[in-house]
Formats: sequence, C-alpha cells, structure tokens
Amino acid sequence: MRNFDINEDPHRRYNPLLNEWVLVSPHRAKRPWQGQNETISTEKLPEYDPTCYLCPGNVRANGVNNPNYESSFVFENDFAAMKQDEIMYEDDIKQTFFKAQPERGISRVVCFSPRHDLTLPEMEVAGIENIIRTWQKEYTDLGNIDYINHVQIFENKGSVMGCSNPHPHGQIWAQSSLPTQVEKTQRNLKDYFIKNNRNLLQDYLKAELVKEDRIVIENDHFAALVPFWAIWPYETMIISKRHITRITEFTAEEVTSYATILKQLTTKYDNLFNTSFPYSSGIHQAPTDGGAHEEWQFHMHFYPPLLRSATVKKFMVGYEMLGESQRDITPEKSAAVLRELSDIHYKNK
Repeated sequence: MRNFDINEDPHRRYNPLLNEWVLVSPHRAKRPWQGQNETISTEKLPEYDPTCYLCPGNVRANGVNNPNYESSFVFENDFAAMKQDEIMYEDDIKQTFFKAQPERGISRVVCFSPRHDLTLPEMEVAGIENIIRTWQKEYTDLGNIDYINHVQIFENKGSVMGCSNPHPHGQIWAQSSLPTQVEKTQRNLKDYFIKNNRNLLQDYLKAELVKEDRIVIENDHFAALVPFWAIWPYETMIISKRHITRITEFTAEEVTSYATILKQLTTKYDNLFNTSFPYSSGIHQAPTDGGAHEEWQFHMHFYPPLLRSATVKKFMVGYEMLGESQRDITPEKSAAVLRELSDIHYKNK
C-alpha cells in the first residue's frame, strides 16, 4: 500500500460553503480528447450596432427607446424572470408532493458601457469602477424595498453561457426569498460563525494566502484564487481581505482595487485561449433582510466552462448529474496556469 498523492490519486474535496463534496480525478487529465469541438467566433463587434437592443438610443424589444447613455445604464428587464405583483397566497401545510409558493421580485439589466464591443477585460479601470458604483446603488435601492431579502448581481458572458445579446451587460435579480445556493451558503457561514466566533471565508483566505499555490492574483484589498473545492476547470473566486459583508461597505480605495483585480482576472481568462472567455459570474454578499449578518464575507464566483481550448468545454453529465461534481485538472494546476498568464490583453500585445 502506497501513500496518498493529492496530485495523482483520485480523491474527494469538501466545500464548506455548500456542505458538498467534489470528486477530483487528476490522472484523467492525461486522457486523449476526441469529443465535441465548437467553432470559434471571430466576428469583430462594432463600437455601436444599430440593431442591438442595448446600444444607446436604440429601441428595445418592448418599443422603449434607450437613452443616449454615456456610462453604465440600468433598466427593468423587458422579459423579467419575476414579477413585482403582490399575490394572495395561503400555504397548504398538509401538501407533501406538490408544494408551490409565489415568488415576488425585480429583474434589472446593467449595460456596462455604451460601447457594444468592450467586455470587462478591455475596459479601463475607471469604467469598471463606475460599474461597481452602479452595483452599490442597485444593491442599496433594491435592498431597501420592504419585500426584497436578497439581491443577486451576476453576469453571463458569451453565447455558450446563454447570453442572448453580445453587448456587454450583467443582470440583477432581487427577490423575497433566499435562493437555494445562497440559503446553503448562509447556513454554513452561520454555523461556522456560531461555532468559532470567526468568519469562515476570512479564515479560509488567510490559510490560502499562507499556502499560495491556489492564489492567482493578490492586491492590498482582494485576492483571486482557485478554490480548493472548485468544480469548473478554471473556476475562481475573489474574496475581500477586510471583513466586508456587502458591496456598499467598500472604501474608495477598495473600489479601485476591486476594479483592478476584475480587469486582471478577466484579462487572464481571455489570454488563456486567446478568445473572449465565456463564464457565469456573480457576487455573494449579505442578504437585505435587515440583519447585520456578521457571518458573511463579500466574495465573487467565476464559473467558466472551457476546459482544453477555446472550443472544448466541460459538460456536467453522467456521474455529475447522478452522483456529484467531478473534475480532472487539479485546482492547483489551474491556478498555476492562470497565475502565469499576462495581465496585458492578447489583443493589445
């Protein structure tokens, strides 16, 4: 019997945020690939597209004209996932198999800039700072509505992630309930805080900064890393170093540091395969239910699907759908690959 080698032997890793496990099979990273390849989009987008629903001055699908905005622009989603209507409802506590309850909420779209062709890594830091200030305002405004208990800020980048419009934008969904993933995170952060009188993600980040092998980028206020329990091949997480429960607590310096690390990380993503790197990203922070939520620590997840090249994706199939999440390339290897990539966008080299 030989000793366990985490870099070679199959093993499971624990995710304390969700109380779940992921199967890691590092030896499988050496297998040949004969699966599906996608066509790389080489289309060069214009600065302004007269047919785009999100460009300044254009008419959206519902007939409303966009203003000639010059920075970020927020509007109510024309095809919102939730409605603001208050609905009468009586919970049937006797129901076992067919439980349902209405969900009230607001969905908004955030256009990052008037430029149709500029994604986050191609924007100036000042432009990303403006987006962050927009997120702060929306979190405050939506969170102050009496029935809103959670504000989810997120971005789907790329058609492979279901993005229906190439104009760089994100979304904000605010709702009365805590969504499932947030509820799980809330429960585990709270349990750790009660047991240890400390913050789980602060303790985790301190441990990662000591080990260093999963750190991708670090500045005075934030660190970007590949989580020990990462599922997606190049999954990352940005965590604030200071104990910050929500985006509205940032100092001016922290806004700049956050904008800088967002630009650096997304630039590394694009440089990995010399393509506009698709991902789903989102901010996790304290609920807006009026509680202090000292157990929370501001963090942002990036879930990109690309695996071996700009045309090879990881699919959640088979064992992942029936058993648990699984990955081949180790988080340490992914972090090393990302860490060595340039901070200068490949289009500017």
